[in-house]
Amino acid sequence: MRLFLSTLAAALALATAPAFAQTLDEMAGQMILLGFSGDSAGDASVRAVTTQLAEGEIGGVMYLRTNVASRDAVTEMNRGFLAATPDLPPFISLDQEGGSVERLTRAVGFEEIPSAAAIASSRSVAEARVLFEHQADAVAAWGFNVNFTPVVDLATNPANPVIAKFGRSFSAGANIVTAYAEQAIAAHQAAGLVTSLKHFPGHGSSAGDTHEGYVDITESWDDTELAPYRALIAQGYSDFVMVGHLVKTDISPLPASLSPEWITGVLRDDLGFKGVVISDDLEMGAIRQHYGLRETVRRAVLAGMDVLLFSNTSKPRASLGDEVRAILVEEAEADPAFRARIEESYGRIVALKGRMGRSTG
Repeated sequence: MRLFLSTLAAALALATAPAFAQTLDEMAGQMILLGFSGDSAGDASVRAVTTQLAEGEIGGVMYLRTNVASRDAVTEMNRGFLAATPDLPPFISLDQEGGSVERLTRAVGFEEIPSAAAIASSRSVAEARVLFEHQADAVAAWGFNVNFTPVVDLATNPANPVIAKFGRSFSAGANIVTAYAEQAIAAHQAAGLVTSLKHFPGHGSSAGDTHEGYVDITESWDDTELAPYRALIAQGYSDFVMVGHLVKTDISPLPASLSPEWITGVLRDDLGFKGVVISDDLEMGAIRQHYGLRETVRRAVLAGMDVLLFSNTSKPRASLGDEVRAILVEEAEADPAFRARIEESYGRIVALKGRMGRSTG
């Protein structure tokens, strides 16, 4: 039995997705997923982002650890976010991988799980499934509907400063990564959560960290790093794929997150991915140090990106969502091809949102 929604089911969801938004502004807004300041429903920054959701100016929010003061505070904020757009729910997301990459911690009453590397080295696939089920049920109980997990990078470089260093990969072997990732995805989907494979096309062989700056994988990357994506997509996986800011110059001079060769060519055409493509944080050094906001947005959308993720930590401001949406609308009004890309992304986003909260187990 396949672990994921079938490609046919995903296609039917897209075909029957209700057209909630009627305007270009609203469609563009759904493509923006934004970090925010504050850790309680009464904070001005939280009220501002709730208003943006209600008015269709953004399509979702992302939590960092600084947003988490207590379970009660988080669940109250999440209830407010959901109530703001009851017909087309927002993505309420976080990175809750396990190990050191967790936004919900023991300090606020969340039962943490080990890192991916620790899980794969100490537990069978069946034992890991039970652990993932506990994790997913708890994340859902706190009011989230998106967890950016699992990491399907291959830990082929033991000195890697962002994947191997923190045990974020299950293994250097593609089959092992795929087997454990299957269980993480199935457990989350059974809890009604949307997941994300990351960091396409593969961050595990790199010698650098895209948080800090430009990372060239031309000499280190190998096609085997696509194997987990190929296997999971072939099984019908159609939630998120998160694209990293990695450069392989013989494929494209641009970071993968801005590259049509990677997103449209490899991920869509070669691997057959039908789901929603989301960027890694577009405020990371690999992007911020080389591209302005308008060029980043324009290139990402034309490359095939569906959701633009901004942590809103570089120069935190309530207006960031408005700035990004204005760029999307202006570019669409000037270029029919750009508008067509927004409409295409909107259809995928609505289809995915239509599945959130529905158990597939």
